[in-house]
Amino acid sequence: MPDDDPTPVPLTQRAALRADCTNCFGLCCVALTLTASADFAINKDAGTPCPNLADDFRCGIHNRLRPEGFSGCTVYDCFGAGQKVSQETYGGHDWRSAADTAQQMFQVFPVMRQLHELLWYLTEALTLPAAERMHADLRDALGTTEHLTNLPADELADLDVSAHRDRVAALLLRAGELERATVPRRRKRSQRGADLIGARLKGADLRGAELRGAYLIAADLRGADLRRAELIGADFRDADLSDADLTGALFLTQAQLNAAKGNTATKLPDSLTRPAHWAAGRPGTA
Repeated sequence: MPDDDPTPVPLTQRAALRADCTNCFGLCCVALTLTASADFAINKDAGTPCPNLADDFRCGIHNRLRPEGFSGCTVYDCFGAGQKVSQETYGGHDWRSAADTAQQMFQVFPVMRQLHELLWYLTEALTLPAAERMHADLRDALGTTEHLTNLPADELADLDVSAHRDRVAALLLRAGELERATVPRRRKRSQRGADLIGARLKGADLRGAELRGAYLIAADLRGADLRRAELIGADFRDADLSDADLTGALFLTQAQLNAAKGNTATKLPDSLTRPAHWAAGRPGTA
């Protein structure tokens, strides 16, 4: 694709950046640490399989995760890193049958997850009309990130992604600023990293707001207008998004939605799906 081609990246290309548990060896159930809390019912060390992981690498309580005390599992999203590591990096050889590489696989998985998250954001940035002038740089970063995901396992295990993340973060910040600048009478004050825990923002006009990394835990956002608001890294745990409008929200992820509350009237970007645990509701019930 020529550098001056502003053609947006089709949303269908994001299919590879969605978790496909049927092609993963339950890596999130093994590689990650669990800490007993409101999100997890048990403590579990990284590299130790969750006791709910079955022999076929499926969760034995998948349909009961929330009532069983594992709501954190329903929030987690690997951005497709699980199937990438399982089927491509390790060629379909699982950690049980190839025990000599198991620990390396558990090291590679979180690295791949970071890279896939960056791919998700970069792919979205390439769809933003106002960021057209940045498309060459964004495509370059996308290509570099894709190259890193295809490195051999030993190189991935030792990869320090921090410098690459910093470069990509700078590009995403600029792309978000350009897109938010198109919002008339946008909220000027930056709320980057702001403490908005439990904030009463019912019906708030947050169009074009910068909420990057903001703590919106348990915030009341019922009926709020979040169109073109930048939400990368915002913490939506238990935030109420019932009747809110998130169409066109920038850098919103499925994990953020899964952590929040909402209803059938919450308006979402086409690239994301309504969480199964969200309550039913009618417009105007906020």
